Amino acid sequence: MTPISVCLIAGNEAARIRPTLESVAGWAAEIVVVLNDDVADGTDKIAAEFGAKFFRETWKGFGPQKQSAADKCTQPWLLNLDADEVVSPELRAEITRLLADEKQSRVHAAYSFPRCTFYCGRWIRHGNWYPDRQIRLWQRGQARWSAAQVHEILEVNGSLGRLRGELLHRSMDSVNHHVAKLTEYSDIFARQNAGRNVGVFELAVRPWWRFVRSYILRAGFLDGWQGYAIARLSAHDVFLRNVKIREAQSAVEAKK
Repeated sequence: MTPISVCLIAGNEAARIRPTLESVAGWAAEIVVVLNDDVADGTDKIAAEFGAKFFRETWKGFGPQKQSAADKCTQPWLLNLDADEVVSPELRAEITRLLADEKQSRVHAAYSFPRCTFYCGRWIRHGNWYPDRQIRLWQRGQARWSAAQVHEILEVNGSLGRLRGELLHRSMDSVNHHVAKLTEYSDIFARQNAGRNVGVFELAVRPWWRFVRSYILRAGFLDGWQGYAIARLSAHDVFLRNVKIREAQSAVEAKK
């Protein structure tokens, strides 16, 4: 077994979590899953099939929930996954080779690797969504998750190495799913950034720039209609976040 703890957080993910667990079972020394306390679709039973240690906790937001899962790990190395992600054979081989050499592996406190997303029937390999490098592998005690409710980051205490193998991501089942997710996350973002200054630049220029960067500068057009949809919705996401902050600020000003 590779001396690594795989840590996940999950809600009702019975329909998606099995491939994730299959991709780490048999080579990771430990699997830790923190479930929302209202999970009732059998996700816990699937986790148990793979020998995972699972815990039920009240939802605290992405950052705190992920840190709670990390705190329960016992191995020298930690690998964080979401319930819709799969470790590719190439990434698994790269990780196991790296950790087999204790001296070489400790050159860096943490490692990043590219994430490739499957969207509406196509693997996306351009635009803002690729290579989408994720820092998910780290030495225990050398990193912590930020306290952000959404768009959390792993704060690393030390140098960062780079791996080549891909993490495979099946995030959105449809455009409707994508739009619903943007709406939910923009609400959280607006609450977290209520004091941020939002003007014409944020409302008009930033969304336009996000589209140009994704679709043209980063060649999102090579990903067909899916690349165009991602670029357009990414721009819409920027607009939603900022206009919701401005809406909240206007409501406060009106009450004064």
